[in-house]
Amino acid sequence: MRVSRARRAAARGALALALACLATGSPLHAAMPWPASGLSQLVKDYGPAVVHIGVERPSAPARRFSDRWLFLAPGAGVQPQPAPADESSLGTGFIVSADGLILTNAHVVARGTQINVKLPDRREFKARLVGLDAVADVALLKIDAGGLPTVRIGEPSGVEPGDGVVAIGSPYGFGNSVTAGIVSAKGRLLPGAEYMQFLQTDVPINPGNSGGPLFNLRGEVIGINSRIYSRSGGYQGLSFAIPIDAAMRIKDQLLATGTVTRGRIGVSVQEVGQALADTFRLPRPAGALVNYVEPRGAADNGGLKPGDVILSVQGRDVVQAADALGFIAEQKPGDAIRLRVWRERTEQLLEVRVEGFDTPRLPAAAGTAPAASPPSRLGFAVRPLAPAERQFLRVDGGLLVQRVNAAASRAGVQPGDLILALNGQPIDTAEALVQGLDVADGAAALLVQRGTTRIFVPICARPGMPRC
Repeated sequence: MRVSRARRAAARGALALALACLATGSPLHAAMPWPASGLSQLVKDYGPAVVHIGVERPSAPARRFSDRWLFLAPGAGVQPQPAPADESSLGTGFIVSADGLILTNAHVVARGTQINVKLPDRREFKARLVGLDAVADVALLKIDAGGLPTVRIGEPSGVEPGDGVVAIGSPYGFGNSVTAGIVSAKGRLLPGAEYMQFLQTDVPINPGNSGGPLFNLRGEVIGINSRIYSRSGGYQGLSFAIPIDAAMRIKDQLLATGTVTRGRIGVSVQEVGQALADTFRLPRPAGALVNYVEPRGAADNGGLKPGDVILSVQGRDVVQAADALGFIAEQKPGDAIRLRVWRERTEQLLEVRVEGFDTPRLPAAAGTAPAASPPSRLGFAVRPLAPAERQFLRVDGGLLVQRVNAAASRAGVQPGDLILALNGQPIDTAEALVQGLDVADGAAALLVQRGTTRIFVPICARPGMPRC
């Protein structure tokens, strides 16, 4: 097979570039051929639409150090200062409409009593929380302004690993900081985010970048920077972005109703590895293996059984288990969908009518949450779950922790914890929790659901709530 001179020259150039990077110790993408104008034009065009977000919260979930630096006397060095009990947090957002709609992460604004937005031109606004989706980690804000600069929305489905990308954000409060890298992978699944397939990049992202835009080299937003994988708390080469098409669908629902409705059929699924594929005589390891079907639910009524492997949803191939849940979540409640399943070594077609559930507003902003008990005797404020929240979390009851005092924080109780039981007894009301603490002998154990994990938190039953 003959190779053209141009291809040989390109190969020699790529090899020389790689060797040069190895020799200097710099990453390969640092020497990538960026646009002729560099990235400066992209930043000039769309940087004005990237905003700094400051959020006030009544108390910190745990004692931490602030992100500010204090220069002391000469020779004394730089020391971090303890953050106040009533803390502020930082994040990033970007303007998607000229009348002041802003997208960011839900975790940036959750439980905020006041949300402040600062534009690159130094104008500042108080923002209103239109709605948030804790499942996808997307929030929509509104500021009272007009004629604002906006970003351009791109199409993440066309992104390929190796494509160059740019992030603009406020790491550690340094507004409109620009970093660049490449797309490392697509379709990444992360713990606690079963409905989202993330874009993985190596763009340097740090605390404060959350909620900021991820641009392709055409200046289009293709994602919202959301998470990093880190053992130090800072950037270690792995950052993850929510695909912008998913975020825009959520934005439209939040704008229309203030909440997000997803389709569900009442199943639990798992990945199909090679061993399971061999067991079920599948041609290849793919699809979503159904391991649980809710009795009298949509899947049960449609004939789906444990042991079925979902191969496609509405004609879309299911490669990994999360594909099935994600495709179903995009459907409207009441819609009839076609599932192609593998059962007893043959393919079958089933029709299932989709149910729906609303995203619970667990981390609601001040003034929008159901009434909570005051911290006082408990050391933390709690409220019961709404029926939709119980359905979403698949629990029969429990109390959501909304605020904590310093003693409860030291004991290990955090805002967002779901208290399920005290000393083995289920808890549904604040009164029952207080009564349980009154009769407890010294130490007590709270069974808490934190994210997808259940843990026991030991507390002292005496007033003040430190650990015994």
